[in-house]
Amino acid sequence: MMSDGMLSQEEIDALLNGGNESPKEEADEELLTNIERDAIGEVGNISFGSAATALSTLLNQKVEITTPNVSIVERNKLSDEFPKPHVAVLVSYTEGFDGSNLLVIKTSDAQIIADLMLGGDGTNPHGELGELHLSAVQEAMNQMMGSASTSMSTVFNKRVDISPPTIDLMDVNADEGTDNIPKDDVLVKVSFTLKVGDLIDSNIMQLVPLHFGKELVDQLMNPKSGNDPMNEEPAYEEPVQSAPSATMATESHQTAGLTHQQPDREQIEPTYTNQRNANVHPAAFTDFAPNESVSVDQRNLNMLLDIPLQVTVELGRTKRSVKDILELSHGSIIELDKLAGEPVDILVNQKLIAKGEVVVIDENFGVRVTEIISQRDRLEKLQ
Repeated sequence: MMSDGMLSQEEIDALLNGGNESPKEEADEELLTNIERDAIGEVGNISFGSAATALSTLLNQKVEITTPNVSIVERNKLSDEFPKPHVAVLVSYTEGFDGSNLLVIKTSDAQIIADLMLGGDGTNPHGELGELHLSAVQEAMNQMMGSASTSMSTVFNKRVDISPPTIDLMDVNADEGTDNIPKDDVLVKVSFTLKVGDLIDSNIMQLVPLHFGKELVDQLMNPKSGNDPMNEEPAYEEPVQSAPSATMATESHQTAGLTHQQPDREQIEPTYTNQRNANVHPAAFTDFAPNESVSVDQRNLNMLLDIPLQVTVELGRTKRSVKDILELSHGSIIELDKLAGEPVDILVNQKLIAKGEVVVIDENFGVRVTEIISQRDRLEKLQ
């Protein structure tokens, strides 16, 4: 309170602290400093920038992911963060890092992504997420995290690989689908604003254990720390220090006229090893021939081009009892389930892939393709 134009100590402290820092913010600051938050946010910003590009290609939609917001979340308070069911995708690192992270998106957003992945326009997603739709979302997240791990490889200057993701419906309040949530008591939540065309304007969140978040920060800010073999002291350092005495012993033998005696190999080997290490340089490889520049995917595809497939044109189907089949004779007519002039089905290895109309080519029957089955319908027929 102001007295005689003077501010009290409490008022001065409130002004210095901004008057808006809560005890929780102070506690979070002790767990994760502002510098560490910025570093984690920068890693997320770079990696998910590539992930947005991959998702845009998959969905054929403009995808934007904004700068992330990093915060601390206690595991026993996840119900406050996720009061409604969400879709959770667990991704584990198999190389480069020892840890995992959990991607969490709203169920409604997952429905739109699944609809787009299955050939829809995303405006009328299904009310429930079935196995087919979860598989579509899982594949989208797999592509996203694959691109993100590639970016992380560049940022951390080392190979980073991930395992195939696992997906589940997560309902924290009902304790369903929570097995994939990290078991740590304190988690780091990295929240991005996700925009997909005019269909999605929501959040996608990343949950990682606190110790894993700190490991990312440490490797980002101290790239030479850890088990980097380039930073280890050479195992032969001590023998090299004794190399001059071995050389002096050799010279003394030569001075005494004992040049026919060879010095001990073990004594001079450290000097030889040191010299060989000093001349190490990158190996030079011969350029590949132009025909070797063909991509691996193209070569693999070429290996499959000669595989024969059975193509069947199906005019129609019907069901008859054993009695009806036994009564068939010459001239019997079997009514099919299709109308006259209706397109026939084109099957490849007994799987429907297109429809067409029957034509006559010289003296043979043929079929003109009039419709290709959508990707979504093909996936449903494969189930």
